[in-house]
Amino acid sequence: MLLVLIKRRALLKKLLSVILVAIALFSFALATPALAGDAAKGKQLFISECNACHQGGKNLILAPKTLKKADLEKYDRYSLEAIISQITNGKSPMPGFGGHLEPAQIEDVATYVLEQAEKGW
Repeated sequence: MLLVLIKRRALLKKLLSVILVAIALFSFALATPALAGDAAKGKQLFISECNACHQGGKNLILAPKTLKKADLEKYDRYSLEAIISQITNGKSPMPGFGGHLEPAQIEDVATYVLEQAEKGW
């Protein structure tokens, strides 16, 4: 009888550990991305460099691929790193801005885009 209780207790500890790890991973997955750049500077750059095609978070060239949070998530672009890569390298039909903007400026624009996506544009 004692052996059965010990085994149950060990099993409950393992189950609790698995549940806690799952909760931690789920919380991490839902966390808002960390923003590193200057969103105010990013806004000014966005207006001058990106607004022609992305005014209000829209996409005037490829309408389904907006800068709204749901679309950024859908197309695996909802992270600072992914947006920085998109801005730097481009992806047809969007040109890359790596030769036009400094890395810090690109990070500022990406920070602004993430901030606006989180707010719903």
